Amino acid sequence: MNISDVAKRTGLTRKAIRFYEEKGLVTPPLRAENGYRSYGQKHLEELTLLRQARQVGFTLEECGELVALFNNPARHSADVKARTLKKVADIERHIAELRKMREKLMSLAESCPGDDSADCPIINNLSGCCYGGK
Repeated sequence: MNISDVAKRTGLTRKAIRFYEEKGLVTPPLRAENGYRSYGQKHLEELTLLRQARQVGFTLEECGELVALFNNPARHSADVKARTLKKVADIERHIAELRKMREKLMSLAESCPGDDSADCPIINNLSGCCYGGK
């Protein structure tokens, strides 16, 4: 099948498919005599894995590792589970950081009168200034 067919079936753009190929994240497709790429079922599975892994937060490097595991018949599900749990922990840390950022921003917003004056506690705080609007 051609790249347009693969794009439709995987939900990826042709550009994304080519990008993943250039990065070596998928098995290189065969080339027809005319130079066109020819894809098979394995490519669909690899690309679908990549798309879905990206959607749940895996990095490109991590996606490459998952594709390698997918293609390794001697893989252990424990390896895949460990990578998944590590990603969950990474996401939980990120959520905690985002919550702290939100709290800080809410505190800053509450300190500001939001009126027509030039004096702004938000700007003062973010700039390290602790006095007036000077």
